[in-house]
Amino acid sequence: MDSFVEAQNSLESMSDGGCATLFETWQSHTVRFSFISVVMKSLGLKPIEAQNARRSSAWVSYLRQPWSVLAINDSLAIERRGGRGGGGPPMPVRPVDRGQRPWNKGLLIGQKKPLEPKHVWSIRVRPEIARSRRDLAIFNLAIDSKLRACDLVKLRLDDICSGTNVRHRATIVQKKTGRPVQFEITEQSRGSVEAWLPRLRATGTRYLFPSRPHASPHISTRQYARLVHRWVESIGLESSSYGTHSMRRTKAAQIYRKTGNLRAVQLLLGHTKLESTVRYLGIEVDDALNIAEQIEL
Repeated sequence: MDSFVEAQNSLESMSDGGCATLFETWQSHTVRFSFISVVMKSLGLKPIEAQNARRSSAWVSYLRQPWSVLAINDSLAIERRGGRGGGGPPMPVRPVDRGQRPWNKGLLIGQKKPLEPKHVWSIRVRPEIARSRRDLAIFNLAIDSKLRACDLVKLRLDDICSGTNVRHRATIVQKKTGRPVQFEITEQSRGSVEAWLPRLRATGTRYLFPSRPHASPHISTRQYARLVHRWVESIGLESSSYGTHSMRRTKAAQIYRKTGNLRAVQLLLGHTKLESTVRYLGIEVDDALNIAEQIEL
């Protein structure tokens, strides 16, 4: 109990000035006791001493004192042990800044909308007019391949080309799942890639979309995301509602609307579970009923 009294005195002395607020209310014994354990460990108390302190009525009465804010000096680094048994390396916990602005405040968080066919044609004509062969190849392949951004930017010439010809179908291994996925390359996409190949072969790069800075061999996912937002804004759409996953979802959503075949969409997207495809497409009860109404027996 001497160690507990020392801990109590230390907390009282540290709460007077230069303190950072960690908790404002104590509504349940569970929260109190879990915080007590953290404080006791940070003060160097042994587990048995911390346990005795939790059971002590003096500690409970200490928490019930009239202040509403319990503060700890910034110089006191509270450490949280990793793993269920607490045997992992210590990890420092930063004090909570109550005045910090939430990262998602004012942003539209959630699934990004797929592009409609009219949007696809409106975007596609702009790189053609500007004679931007690279952007046109990226856009067409993004629609056809239905790949994630991390896989699309890393496409190599060997992935889609056989010698000087572009394949009708290609297979890559997904970075996220480690599983292979196959996708088709339509005639329009093959034409745009073939128009982009001469410039690639002149540079000697292995990647289909090389980066201009020499630090990276291919464009980054962030650069690809900026391209997508630029395309969306060019046709008057709200860029916050669309993203790189809009490109991935566009053709998959059209296939599902026309066929209702979830298994086919699952294979094309490379999902391991059908439930993931259902969530990804945003299928609701109304969609299922619309499909059922189209079938008459």
